[in-house]
Amino acid sequence: MPDLLIELFSEEIPARLQKDASATLERKVTDELFEAGLIYESSEHYSTPRRLTLHVKGLLAESPTTVEERKGPKVGAPDKALEGFLRGAGVSKDDLEIRDDKKGQVYFAQITKAGRPAPAIIAEVLEKTIRTFPWPKSMRWGAGSLKWVRPLQSILCVLDGAVVPVTVDQFEAGAETGGHRFMAPTRFTVRDFADYEAQLRGAHVILRPAERQEMIWTDAVKQAEAAGLEVVEDRGLLAEVAGLVEWPVVLMGDIGEDFLALPPEVLQTSMKEHQKFFSVRNAATGRIEKFITVANRETADDGATILAGNQKVLAARLSDAKFFWENDLREAKAGMGAWTGALENVTFHAKLGTQAERIARIAALAKELAPIVGADPAQAEEAARIAKADLASEMVYEFPELQGIMGRYYALEAGHAPDVANAARDHYAPLGPSDDVPTEPVSVAVSLAEKLDILTGFWAIDEKPTGSKDPYALRRAALGVIRLLLDNDTRLSLNDRFDGEWSENLLYFFHDRLKVYLRDRGIRHDVIDACLAMAGDDDLTLLVKRATALQEVMNTEDGTNLVQGFKRANNLLSQAEEKDGVEYSYGADMKFAEAEEEKALFAALETAEGKIAPAMGSEDFVTAMAAMAELRAPIDAFFEAVKINADSEVVRRNRLNLLSQIRTTVGQVADLTKVEG
Repeated sequence: MPDLLIELFSEEIPARLQKDASATLERKVTDELFEAGLIYESSEHYSTPRRLTLHVKGLLAESPTTVEERKGPKVGAPDKALEGFLRGAGVSKDDLEIRDDKKGQVYFAQITKAGRPAPAIIAEVLEKTIRTFPWPKSMRWGAGSLKWVRPLQSILCVLDGAVVPVTVDQFEAGAETGGHRFMAPTRFTVRDFADYEAQLRGAHVILRPAERQEMIWTDAVKQAEAAGLEVVEDRGLLAEVAGLVEWPVVLMGDIGEDFLALPPEVLQTSMKEHQKFFSVRNAATGRIEKFITVANRETADDGATILAGNQKVLAARLSDAKFFWENDLREAKAGMGAWTGALENVTFHAKLGTQAERIARIAALAKELAPIVGADPAQAEEAARIAKADLASEMVYEFPELQGIMGRYYALEAGHAPDVANAARDHYAPLGPSDDVPTEPVSVAVSLAEKLDILTGFWAIDEKPTGSKDPYALRRAALGVIRLLLDNDTRLSLNDRFDGEWSENLLYFFHDRLKVYLRDRGIRHDVIDACLAMAGDDDLTLLVKRATALQEVMNTEDGTNLVQGFKRANNLLSQAEEKDGVEYSYGADMKFAEAEEEKALFAALETAEGKIAPAMGSEDFVTAMAAMAELRAPIDAFFEAVKINADSEVVRRNRLNLLSQIRTTVGQVADLTKVEG
């Protein structure tokens, strides 16, 4: 079975677009080939700055002949209806077959579609793919109508060693491609994928992005270790840099002595954002002392000229950073009053006031939350008042991603205690699911206050997330509150923090976020619903402890069967109460029990109640859930041996009251009606 090789060769594609673009090429081409009947064994996609490549293995040489049966109008239908059917099916009336149907005799057509050779199908699919490729932004150049992210230069399309004739505007597909722009500019012809990849490597092009990343990282680590240093890991930057080069050449350069005293985060951010450099750190001191850059070519002087140019540009960039740092330090030592004052003129939101007004709210709330998280109220309030001061600093204005990080440095310079300064850095956290959660009490208090303020504020003005839109990152804020409470084992009544008609709606929002968070940790949504139905659903830490214990029970055979037994009891009881118009909740009496299994259930419920009530009172959910699970066997035995609707009305009512006792006892632990199964 033949293999297909496609390459779309162009001017440099932005690094951030390459991975998605090559995957899109694979998806669009293979989907269309499959739809046309060309089955294949596997496919792979690759990208470099100047090419998108697709390799399809084991493709059929031609699409199979197919026969489709199509039902037409009834015999005797109007001529126009029959003519329309014949046109759509591409057959004549003589080709039709008449069959008996439920509503009489009906015309049927057998439509045969002959198979087509793969090259003809590939040509159509590739032209359509190129013309409709969904680039986020594209350009038109020259006299043609074709749009591409950067000017397209050639199309390579080879099937089993032969060129597939594809024409897209001025481009005719061939078997030629180009190597490295500078080191091997001569074009060459390829036969298949193995030949293509081998010749590219000989022409100083590494086709596979993962291989380029590995080359860069391995060489960078080796050079850093030779100098007794370490490379600061940054997988995002590594992927980006690998998308900027076809033949990676790793070079390590020096940072000027004047800049080594800058905070490492400043050096790292400046070099990454402006120059795409990796930071090289002294593990003993934590200082950033060198940088790694990745050139796209080998040079006669082993990169000396490239490094000299990079170091010159870097010095200019770091001079700016040094200027900002020194100016900011002077302001910090003066107490940061100018910065906090400047925030009075910065609008946070038209309906929620200025940044200064928001800070005042956060400070008041942090002071209130401090005893709950074990923090000193005065320190929590102090930390909240200065936590966002760095928003007015020159460094954060230049590098917004350093907000909080710089705040800690400035707070220390201003003479604040380490716990207060750390809160400036940590109060934004966690920003993402992999971020660390603050654990220092002052930081926890300010972080909780910051997130609760933004949530209650936007709910109060009815600015809630809708669908996929969440411009104020409120889902992230709610998840941050959840992780802060759970990771720090902190008990907090959310209802005590909400005050308005929107309160219930916001609590539901928290519940939805909690379900997503716990689902990723193996706790079923129905288990969470069973716990949410109980009292205390605004105490997320307590709620999760209950849900975790219930999930453990549901993972056992006893738990699964108990749910079935409970639901049977609940359904029978509900039906009887509706039919009789009474509520069976006045207590069953052992003296009316007849079967041994019935007496055993009385005893089991009494034992369970003796364990569950005190366990729930002390919030020992594990013990309570275990006691509930022990009811599985006596409930099963009861239903196997006993007929609820006994001939004696006294016995029947007593048994219904016994079912009510099951519902009451189990209902102290969780609402099992919410659990599936």
